[in-house]
Amino acid sequence: MSDFDIPVLDFSRFREGDAAARAGFAGELGRACRDTGFFLLKNTGILDAQRTAMFTVARDFFALPAEAKEAVAIANSPHNRGYVAQQVEALDPASGVADAKEAFNVGLDLGADHPEVVAGKPFRGVNLWPAGEPTFKAECLGWYDACLRLGAELHEAFAIDLGLPEDWFVDKFQAPLATLRLLRYPAGGEGIGAGAHSDYGSVTLLATDGVAGLQVQPRALRGTGEWLDVPSVPGAFVVNIGDCLERWTNDVYVSTPHRVLAPKAERFSIAFFLDPDPDAEVAALPTCTGPDRPARHAPTTGAQHLAERLNATYKHRS
Repeated sequence: MSDFDIPVLDFSRFREGDAAARAGFAGELGRACRDTGFFLLKNTGILDAQRTAMFTVARDFFALPAEAKEAVAIANSPHNRGYVAQQVEALDPASGVADAKEAFNVGLDLGADHPEVVAGKPFRGVNLWPAGEPTFKAECLGWYDACLRLGAELHEAFAIDLGLPEDWFVDKFQAPLATLRLLRYPAGGEGIGAGAHSDYGSVTLLATDGVAGLQVQPRALRGTGEWLDVPSVPGAFVVNIGDCLERWTNDVYVSTPHRVLAPKAERFSIAFFLDPDPDAEVAALPTCTGPDRPARHAPTTGAQHLAERLNATYKHRS
């Protein structure tokens, strides 16, 4: 694999294989996580019909009148949930250019009477749902649950590659700070769809509609001004490592900068950002530290890490 390859990995080898097959998959996964921090994942068990239904409700939501979307705006929630209009977010604030995209965020679905919601814990609020759209809610929560299961299984493979017990991450993802994000990039080809950034969490699962625009900048290209186009494989997820897992692995895994160019044709994608539990300690893993590699980051928690990153992105949070 060259510095510029984004590998395609077959998840059925891990889910259905014997111990040797699982270890082989984990090794290939680990190489991708150390090299580009990006890979394509096929045969995940999430059906094409569910993917099609999810993109349908996403298109229907973004086609709603502006006032219907603004009624569930993210500024109404301190918990990173709801609608984000165009030009509200700036993922690359240093550029001085706001993102052209619009988005909708869904978190772990908790009732208003849930003890953590009542206590006002960070990122433990109710979801905001558009009025009169029951299918939208059902499809979003079904997709959320499917991606959460897939993300948990991927962490088993990460653990194997990192020389940890296979279940090492399990108790860190019992009620995680995971966010489902629907995204629409309007056609036009001007500005930037999403500014250059790295993702905040542990791992991101991205479903795309096949329209080009996503680019990454692996370690080998940093400082060159060059970007690598991410290919589209029907039915596969684009998966990337986030800042939290980079921090957990003491920078062994890489959270790679990426961006979305303003597309010439309207573009939709559906991202699932998997962060650990709010109180999960994120400290350098024992297998990623040693006399010649001391811990490079101070310990933190899932909630503290996410808050730091979001506060730098949204004006309404400050």
